[in-house]
Amino acid sequence: MTIELSLLVPHVPSLCNEDQVPEFQQDMARKMKKMGKQIKEINPDVIVLVSCHWPSTFFHYVDCTPVHKGILTAFEAPDLIKDVPYHYPGDEKLANELVKAGEEANLQVHGVNDPYFIWDYGSLVPLRYLVPDEDIPVINLSVTLAASLEETYKWGQVIAKILRESDKKVVFLSSGALSHNIVRGRHNKPTLSEHALDKQFIEFVMKKDYKAAYDMLPEYARMARVESGGRHLAMLFAMIEDDCVPTYLAEGQSSGSWNALITFEKSETANLKAEVESEFVK
Repeated sequence: MTIELSLLVPHVPSLCNEDQVPEFQQDMARKMKKMGKQIKEINPDVIVLVSCHWPSTFFHYVDCTPVHKGILTAFEAPDLIKDVPYHYPGDEKLANELVKAGEEANLQVHGVNDPYFIWDYGSLVPLRYLVPDEDIPVINLSVTLAASLEETYKWGQVIAKILRESDKKVVFLSSGALSHNIVRGRHNKPTLSEHALDKQFIEFVMKKDYKAAYDMLPEYARMARVESGGRHLAMLFAMIEDDCVPTYLAEGQSSGSWNALITFEKSETANLKAEVESEFVK
């Protein structure tokens, strides 16, 4: 069918529990809840999500588990994310199709089908806002440290082709930060130099100059320490079509990183939504 919507989403640990979100991150929480309502209206058949907190060393992993169920205590921040239960359906058939397509493209892709596999918080935190009813199947993807940006983009293209040729409506989530030179203190922002690169990258994206945004990724990742080396962004770019409309919804700092909530939806969907909202205002 189609990729109905793609999103760059934050996953900072302090967003996990809505009642504990600090003031300077609350706009991200509010806007993600709003997007959760839009996703509910889209009623997708599956969520495909790449998380910077599932870093794999050599292989691109696809979580093919038919049911995702567990209790997460994040080893990185067990004080902020502790004993968080989750129970989401998976999509074993489509996940296996992604694995097969990756193998046929001569990429190092493996499927994971293990009921004891525990999600990372980069997956769970945004889903708590975007799919709070836990009623939409999810397929998780790793970011692969041995893979270059080019290889990751190629893998994203393979995934996008399979998703577009399927009979399912899809929402794609890229869970990760922009600049990511971590320091102590959640209130701290990136340095002026790092944030200047954030702003340039965002400007390219909002002007739909996705080629320029992609081309700046290697130096941007090196100089601003973009999370996962920008691999989650390379995969996101593979999902975005020329007629997609970017919308910048929210932003915020977390311990020296910069986090943004940006949506990309097909122009006809965006125009229809704008018309409905305009009529509602009248």
